[in-house]
Amino acid sequence: MKIYVITLPQTGYVRLPLLVGDTKSGTPGVLPFSASTLWRRVREGTFPAPVKLSERVTCWRAEAVRQWLDEQGQTA
Repeated sequence: MKIYVITLPQTGYVRLPLLVGDTKSGTPGVLPFSASTLWRRVREGTFPAPVKLSERVTCWRAEAVRQWLDEQGQTA
C-alpha cells in the first residue's frame, strides 16, 4: 500500500491533477471530489475561478484554493 502526502504550496499556481488527483497513476488530490465536480463548482461560483496562463494551461491560485479550504472547514 502506498501512502501519499499531498501538499498544497503556500503561494503560486496549481494545476488540476494536484487538486483532484490523477486516476492513471492513482495519485490522490487535495480535494475530495472529481474534475467534473470541480468544473461544476467553478461554473456555479462555489469554487475559485481558474487562471489561464496560456491557451492550453489552466491553473488555480494556491492562495485562493487554501482560502476556499479554510472556509469549508469553518462551515462544517
